[in-house]
Amino acid sequence: MGNGLLAVLALLPIIVVAVFLVGLKWPASKAMPLSYIVAVLLALFIWDVAFPQVAAASVHGLIVAVTLLFIIFGAILLLNTLQESGGLHTIRRGFTDITPDRRIQVIIIAWLFGSFIEGSAGFGTPAAVAVPLLVGLGFPAMAAVVSGMVIQSTPVSFGAVGTPMIVGVGTGLEPLTQITDISTFVFGVAGKVALLHAIAGLLIPLFLVAILTKFFGKNKSFSEGLKVWKFAIFASLAMTMPYLFVANVLGPEFPAMIGGLIGLAIVIPAAKRGFLMPKEDDIWDFEAKDRWDPTWTGRVELKHSDIYAGKISMWRAWAPYVMIAVLLLISRLTVVGDWLKSVKLTLPNIFGSAISSSWEILFSPGFIFIVVAVFTYYLHGMKAREFARAWKDSGKTMIAAGSALVFTVPMVQVFLNSGGGAAGYAEMPIVLAEGVAGLAGSVYPIFATFVGGLGAFVAGSNTVSNMMFSLFQYGVGDRIGGDATWMVALQAVGGAAGNMICVHNVVAASAVVGLVGKEGHVIRKTLLPFFYYALLIGSIGYSIMWTADKGIFNIGIIISVLIWAVVIYIIATNNKRLDAITRKNNVA
Repeated sequence: MGNGLLAVLALLPIIVVAVFLVGLKWPASKAMPLSYIVAVLLALFIWDVAFPQVAAASVHGLIVAVTLLFIIFGAILLLNTLQESGGLHTIRRGFTDITPDRRIQVIIIAWLFGSFIEGSAGFGTPAAVAVPLLVGLGFPAMAAVVSGMVIQSTPVSFGAVGTPMIVGVGTGLEPLTQITDISTFVFGVAGKVALLHAIAGLLIPLFLVAILTKFFGKNKSFSEGLKVWKFAIFASLAMTMPYLFVANVLGPEFPAMIGGLIGLAIVIPAAKRGFLMPKEDDIWDFEAKDRWDPTWTGRVELKHSDIYAGKISMWRAWAPYVMIAVLLLISRLTVVGDWLKSVKLTLPNIFGSAISSSWEILFSPGFIFIVVAVFTYYLHGMKAREFARAWKDSGKTMIAAGSALVFTVPMVQVFLNSGGGAAGYAEMPIVLAEGVAGLAGSVYPIFATFVGGLGAFVAGSNTVSNMMFSLFQYGVGDRIGGDATWMVALQAVGGAAGNMICVHNVVAASAVVGLVGKEGHVIRKTLLPFFYYALLIGSIGYSIMWTADKGIFNIGIIISVLIWAVVIYIIATNNKRLDAITRKNNVA
C-alpha cells in the first residue's frame, strides 16, 4: 500500500473526532466510541495487528482512564469541600478585592497560577485546580474550561518539573548514537524551546481575555478583551522573562514553576496598585446567570450565600491550594517520588503482549487532592454531613465523566500501539508524520509544530508526543539539511500547543466542573489559539533554519511578519470598534 493512502487511513480516527465531536458537536460519550471502532478496525485489518495486542491496548486504555477519573474525583472533591466549608466564598471575596474585572481575574488565575501548577505537577493538573477555582469565582463552567485549556501551551513543555523534555525528548532520542550525553543535549534544546514559547506566549493572556469576552460576554466582542492588552502583555512578560532565564541557566525542570511564581509575585501587587488596570467605570463582568447560554453551565452548581461571610479567614481559605502546590512539588522530588511510585498496581504483559499497565496511586495528583480535602475538613471545622455531601456530589460527577473517557483513552492506546503488525507498517502516528514530511519537503519546519500538536491531540500528553516524534523530527532535520536540534525544539513546542485541543484533556477538565457532553464546544473555541501558536512557531522555525540559505525574504519570515502585522493592526484599531459597541448599546 502506498505511503499516501496509508497516511490517509491513519488519519481516519482523527477525522471522526473532527467531524462528530468538533463539527457536529456530539458529546464525547457518543463521538469517541466511533473513533475507537475505526481505530480498532484499522489496527486489525489494515495494520494486521494481532487481536491480543489490540485487546491489551484497550485494557491499558481503560486502566489509564481510571487513573484520570481518580484525579478528576480528587479535584471535584476539593472543590465541593471548599464550597461546603465556605472557603470558596472567602477566596472569591479576595479576588474581588484585587479587582472585580473578570479579564484580570482570568489572567491571574489561569495564566499565572495555572503556569505554576503546570510546572509543579503537569499532566492536566492546572485544569483540575484552576478551572474549578474560576467556577467558584462565578465564571460560567465553559468559560473556565476554555480558559484552562488555552493556557495549556506555554508552560507545558516544562510541566511536571520538566517531564516532557527530560522524559519525552530524552527517551525519544535515546536510539541516536551520535548524541553521547542526552541530558546535555536536552538542556541545550530546552533553551531553544523556551525562546520559541516566550515569543508565542507573549499573546496567550491576550487570547485568553479576547476569547472570554467574545464567546461569553454580552456584546460578543473580541474588542472588550483586547482593551486590557497592556495588562495582558505585562502579565505575559512577568511570567515568560524569568521562565526564559531559568530555562537557559537551570535547565528544563523549573522554568514554568518559577516563571509562574515570579509572575504572581509581580502581577498581583501591581494589580492592587492599579498598574495598567481598567478604570472603575470600565469593569467587565458576565451578564446575570439567568441570561447565560445553557451550554455554558455544568452539573456542578456552586452557591454563593451570605451565610458564609466571615466564616473562613483568608489564610485558611487559601491554605488547601498552598498545600496542594507544596505537596505536588515535594512529591516530584526524586527521593519522595520514587517512594510514592513504589506503591502501585501492576498488570504486566497484558494478554501475552508487550503492553503493560500500572497505576501509581500515591504518586497521582488525585491522591494529593483527597489528602488536602481531608485536611480542609479539619482545618475549616466542617460538619460530617457537609463533608459527606461533598463526597456524594463528587462521585456523581466522576461517574458522568467516565462514559467519555472509557472510549477516549482506549482509542488513543490502540492508535499508539498499532505498530508491529504482520503488515509491517509503523505505528499510525509515525505513518501520519511521514506522510506530512513527504508532502512538505524543505518547507516541513512550518508543519513540524502541527505534527507535535497532532501527537498531543491524540495521546493527550506533550511527553508522549515528544517520545513518539522527537527521533522522527531529528531525522527529518538531517534529511532536509537543516539544524536537527531546532526541529526537536519545534516538536516540543508543537506538542505543548496541542494540549489546547487534546480530546481527553478537554474531557477531564470539563468533567471537573460537570460540563460533560459539551467537549466539542470547547475545542471549537481553542482551535484559533492552537493554529496561531503552531503556525507562528513553525514559521519562525523555518526562518531560523533557512534564512542563511534562502535570504531574509523567505516564506517563514513572511508568515511571521504577517501574523504580527495583523495583531498590531487589530490592537491599534480596537478603540474604533469599542466606540461602535458603545454607540450600539446607547441606541439599544
